[in-house]
Amino acid sequence: MAQDQNEGLKEVIKEDIWGSIKEFLSWGFHYGEGDRSVHITVGLLLLLITAFIVTSFLLKTIRQILTRKMEADDKLKFISVFKFIKYVVYVAVILLTMSAAGIDITILITASAALFVGLGLALQELFQDVIAGIFIIIDKSLQVGDIVDVNGKVGKVFEIKLRTTRAITRDDKVIIIPNHKFISDIIYNYTQNHKMTRERVAVGVAYGSDVQLVTKLLEEVAHEQKGVLKNPKPFVLFEDFGDSALLFSINFFTNDSFGDPKVKSSIRYAIDAKFRQHNVTIPFPQRDVHFYQHEPIDIASAAKKP
Repeated sequence: MAQDQNEGLKEVIKEDIWGSIKEFLSWGFHYGEGDRSVHITVGLLLLLITAFIVTSFLLKTIRQILTRKMEADDKLKFISVFKFIKYVVYVAVILLTMSAAGIDITILITASAALFVGLGLALQELFQDVIAGIFIIIDKSLQVGDIVDVNGKVGKVFEIKLRTTRAITRDDKVIIIPNHKFISDIIYNYTQNHKMTRERVAVGVAYGSDVQLVTKLLEEVAHEQKGVLKNPKPFVLFEDFGDSALLFSINFFTNDSFGDPKVKSSIRYAIDAKFRQHNVTIPFPQRDVHFYQHEPIDIASAAKKP
């Protein structure tokens, strides 16, 4: 008796309830027969909506995992990237749904492939910039406030976007740097490891000068100069014997790499004053010209010749 009731209940569930659900899911638009038939049903639409919801949830979760340690500004930059990825996934889901409905999407896929190849070639550098921007944000290889040297132009970074990085130069001009430059080219980052950098000012003195006095004067200039760090200590190098001068350099450390031209200029002013005070000469290039003639030239006779 109980077994018959269970069998009857299963049959009711299978035939009535599940049958009604299947009938509801299969309700919709049906066109054609065989391989060329098209079926757009309630079940297919529900599957499409479910795929959209699951895709959005998965992308949101992945974005939160990748950006959990990032600053607020960097997180906002990643939102646009994931929006683009979401739209691409949505298009893929729609194409799969159309294929499941019996619609031939071969022509659409072929046309889309040709379109994306064309876009990829046309926008190749743009994609490189975006991918480089993602790497820069993730690995922190470049940060706002860094001092960079790009093609001989020194600038302080004040904005990092997905496609470009903006920096202001020492003469208050903005340079816009495509992000792929930071991956494909050699770019100097003065403050990658720390804010302190070593700078130098070169000077030449006349042959015969007291080199110990020159060294002492240069050290005094560095120690008295504002903007030069006391530790590590500045030091002087006797670099070489030049054609017209003994070559020295004063090497010092500063925390202001961006403003170091002003510091160097002040040091040069101070060096000139110190050297004048102690009679140390800064020479200029000179050349001695020697004429060798075996017989004296008769200038009067040469002038009379036609």
